[in-house]
Amino acid sequence: MLESSLEFLRCVCCGSKLEQTVFKSDKEIVEGILECKKCNAKYPIIEKIPILWNDFSNYLSFRKKLGGKIYHIIENSTLKQFCKTALLKNDQIGDDRTALEERWSNIYQKSKSSKFYSYIKKNLDPVKKSNLVLEYGCSIGIMTSFLAKSHKTVFGIDRSFTALRFAKKSYKDNLDYVVADFLSPVFGKQFFDLVLALNVLELVEPKELLQHISKQISNGLVIISDPYDFDRGIHSVKNPLDEKSLRMNLEKLGFKITSKTKTPMHIPWNLKLGPRTMLNYDVDLVICKK
Repeated sequence: MLESSLEFLRCVCCGSKLEQTVFKSDKEIVEGILECKKCNAKYPIIEKIPILWNDFSNYLSFRKKLGGKIYHIIENSTLKQFCKTALLKNDQIGDDRTALEERWSNIYQKSKSSKFYSYIKKNLDPVKKSNLVLEYGCSIGIMTSFLAKSHKTVFGIDRSFTALRFAKKSYKDNLDYVVADFLSPVFGKQFFDLVLALNVLELVEPKELLQHISKQISNGLVIISDPYDFDRGIHSVKNPLDEKSLRMNLEKLGFKITSKTKTPMHIPWNLKLGPRTMLNYDVDLVICKK
């Protein structure tokens, strides 16, 4: 975690500023703890990644195998005990997500050359340099890394610690990542100049995410894409959106959709699942301003 990120991060339980204790650093904080003095919440920094989950033990309850791995990775005894306590606090809830998140991190690694990313990058070229940029569902950092080349400060949020470990392999002094739930107030009442949410509407209630993003933009740009693949069994969102209702909801929130993306788009997004298997999506894109 970059030292400068502390200025922007907030306690996801009460919204207060955080204080940091650094155990190990090398250009940035490698191991440490973020603490809220108001509500006493504590958030670990592990392998340069802050995990701002409202309950760290709950986060690991869905990722027991990951918890065991990071426990052995941690060097500082205080942080190690913090992780151990979280692991022992709760039993595993549902299926362990560790293997699934590792698999998708590898899939994104193999699919970085997809024309989808090239198309999005071309649409971002005309965007003026912004002071503060945020991407939801940044995964291994394909787009955040690109954005950091032309914008002042860039953040990426993802639920997957495994994916962000890939992203963190590339160091930039204006780019940082946070493990967090998309709807949690990680940045308090901070406004952003540019927000991206690419292909994540099936991971979180779409209307709630749009409302959350709307509160983070007072005068800026939002870029959203999605294939509308909402069939996730028991994990499906309750209120999915289609290409028409997505645009209607954005307009209700005060966004003006650019003329280029008022009509639904069809952008190929090809993911290489294995040596003989490809997942081919047809993705819609909406660019809007406030």
